Amino acid sequence: MSSHPVSSHPLWGGRFSSAPDEVAARFSASVESDSRLAAEDIDGSLAHARMLAKQGVISGEDLAAIECGFTELRSEIEADAFKWDPAHEDVHLNLERALTARIGDAGKRLHTARSRNDQVATDMRLWSRKAVTRLTSELLALVEVVLDRVRQDGEHLLPAYTHLQRAQPVRLGHHLLAWVAMWLRDADRLLDARERLNFSPLGAGALATTTFPIDRAHTAAALGFRAPMWNSLDAVSSRDFLLELLGSLSILQVHLSRVAEELVLWSSQEFAFVEMSDAFATGSSMMPQKKNPDMAELIRGKSSVAPAAFLQVAMMLKALPLTYNRDMQEDKDPVFRAFDTSLDSLIVMRGMLASLRFKPSRMSAALRDGFIEATDVADYLAGKGVPFREAHACSGKLVAAAVQAGCTLLDLPLAMYQSVNAAFEADVFESLAAEAMVERRDVLGGPASARVQEALGLAGAELAVLKQRL
Repeated sequence: MSSHPVSSHPLWGGRFSSAPDEVAARFSASVESDSRLAAEDIDGSLAHARMLAKQGVISGEDLAAIECGFTELRSEIEADAFKWDPAHEDVHLNLERALTARIGDAGKRLHTARSRNDQVATDMRLWSRKAVTRLTSELLALVEVVLDRVRQDGEHLLPAYTHLQRAQPVRLGHHLLAWVAMWLRDADRLLDARERLNFSPLGAGALATTTFPIDRAHTAAALGFRAPMWNSLDAVSSRDFLLELLGSLSILQVHLSRVAEELVLWSSQEFAFVEMSDAFATGSSMMPQKKNPDMAELIRGKSSVAPAAFLQVAMMLKALPLTYNRDMQEDKDPVFRAFDTSLDSLIVMRGMLASLRFKPSRMSAALRDGFIEATDVADYLAGKGVPFREAHACSGKLVAAAVQAGCTLLDLPLAMYQSVNAAFEADVFESLAAEAMVERRDVLGGPASARVQEALGLAGAELAVLKQRL
């Protein structure tokens, strides 16, 4: 196999007499992926250069040239006019080579007191901080949409389910707020993770800092970090912040998938609780009548991306000794993919929930089947002083009688109720109306109208706190 002449690979310096094999060079190149870090790399390089000038390590003239060169490079990159060269391996060398080509020796001095090890660690923390902020903003926007739907449609009644069997009646707002509760925790987790990652590795060098009189606190503050990381070995080798983010994204994607599954079920003809907007549904290539909830299905299908990324990065890290190892280059693709997929899923979910149409008549009709009054029958007796286990058995006998008669519990005559337990009176039927059953559950966290409004207020307050933290 052929190899490049060493002159085309100045990175290797005087130690090597030839550059890597052509296939090896392609195998090791990461610029196709890490070019996404260009803005962060420029920000980190400028902070480093300004600190070097402040400390007298480089001249003011060098700093001015570096600043001017990076201004030009940033404009080219933002205009998609910069040509990335895989021969220069990664985003860092591409930018350094381009800067040096523009400003000469000043560009060569930029890397004083810095390694690509602390450089890439800094870039990833900067990128992750920005990505978490953007993602959490979209998540909170989704929460706002659901809170609006609670205000608009929250009073409707529908069955809640266990084991996918109709269980008890609740208000739609109560169900939607369960989604909100999950997503608020997801936002809290992401913002907590952002706090923990917000420390600067810059100045750790390759692994043991540097002999130059740098000011790490200055660069940390300039880049918006809380403080420099206090151990240089940990600074260049730790990627647990990525694992924490991927873990948080994994939980978020699981929650999105569960909601997507409910939307798939609810939009089916068997449930028909909702109708998807045409903008978030597709047809069939063969069956003209079909309206498929494909966007919900895709959110459900793509929910494996973040958990897979977590596993990929964890397996890459688990056997690595301190400090930096080239394996760690492989953290970027899974992290980028997990964030991209999560962000797209949030945006699509928000559009679906904002535009779907609830069908309260179908929800109400579903309350008439499945003996969802059975628990309230038992509670009725317990309220009359009958021990709950005995009341539970009496309710079960009435369900068995209704099954045999092919009717609902409300269709059974009072005499049947009283044959099971004499404590039943005529008012039992009033207590088994769906609205009455829901309103009796007037407990914190329950589905009664006042409690749903209370929960709506609590969710709104928590949302406001999270927005403030954002």
